[in-house]
Amino acid sequence: MAQLPLSDDFRSIVLENTPLIDVRAPVEFEKGAFPGAANLPLMTDEERHLVGIKYKEEGNTEAVRLGHKLVGGDVKEARIAAWQSFIDAHPEAKLYCFRGGQRSQIAQQWIHESGKDIVRLKGGYKAFRNYLMEETERSTEKFSPLILGGRTGSGKTILLQEIANAIDLEGIANHRGSSFGRKITPQPTAINFENALAYNLIQKLDKGFKHLVFEDEGKSVGRLYLPKKLWEHLGPAPLVILETPDEERVNITVDEYVTQAQQMYQKAFDEKGLELWAEDIRAAMARIQKRLGGLRYKEVSRLFEEAFAKQKAGSAASAYDAWAAYLLKEYYDPMYDYQIEKNSDRIVFKGSADAVREYLSQYR
Repeated sequence: MAQLPLSDDFRSIVLENTPLIDVRAPVEFEKGAFPGAANLPLMTDEERHLVGIKYKEEGNTEAVRLGHKLVGGDVKEARIAAWQSFIDAHPEAKLYCFRGGQRSQIAQQWIHESGKDIVRLKGGYKAFRNYLMEETERSTEKFSPLILGGRTGSGKTILLQEIANAIDLEGIANHRGSSFGRKITPQPTAINFENALAYNLIQKLDKGFKHLVFEDEGKSVGRLYLPKKLWEHLGPAPLVILETPDEERVNITVDEYVTQAQQMYQKAFDEKGLELWAEDIRAAMARIQKRLGGLRYKEVSRLFEEAFAKQKAGSAASAYDAWAAYLLKEYYDPMYDYQIEKNSDRIVFKGSADAVREYLSQYR
């Protein structure tokens, strides 16, 4: 085989958001990959399974022979065509398999023989993944964190997205960070979350920021947990509290949990979307029933069903204002106020969105 280009310049891949071809089998890709990676496998799951059995029973030579038999002829040409098409669309793309071994070498060679060239990642997925996890740990020595807090509905995420040196954990985790925070699309795998978080950290720190701002999330966002060393770095960080009038909080809550959520459900499920959204809200309320207590759960359910009936009769989203206000006052506020009281010694600033924005502008 010809000597074809290799690279372990993982930092450049992150900073340039380089597109990647992942030639591992779909089952491997689904467990975790990298931002910008497309799964264009050398072998399907079944083909990989058969080759694995052959390897165990008869060794590497026979396994390779079977692999070439399974991925030959028209099958081989179709896979080369898929790689070529991706390279045509992304000339800067790079290629990897699990350890940078046989699969990526074969794919790279076939691409070369077809008249194109692509750089292969030295050490493959495993080496790049190790780099990202090491950089996440090292990052804690390079920045001082600030935590943006505030009651539910205060607009923390909205403000966070305006701040250049902020890391949007909820966005990376695809979750709103609350009992009603589930989205239609599932959260990423733990590996994908960690990889995307590492990308964000590396990219922000490359801009020279000495302070990074995070929303007050705790150890987890939905079912995903922050890396231990990063969480320990964030845990005692100074708290900046966003204070928002209750009426505005209700508007933000209705916009997020009702208006935006319904639009997503209706886009995904057409005419069934509204009912499916309502079922998920009911399920979310059921999950907090014990914490609410029987009487408050009954009341919040009544307010919701009343608003839902009004909406179906033609009312605007404001029909949910009373439900949102009750949910904030009786469920979210007591929990958040308790946590803030426990951490009052960490609070360094409180104020409106404009005041918080100005305060944080000092810390870059």
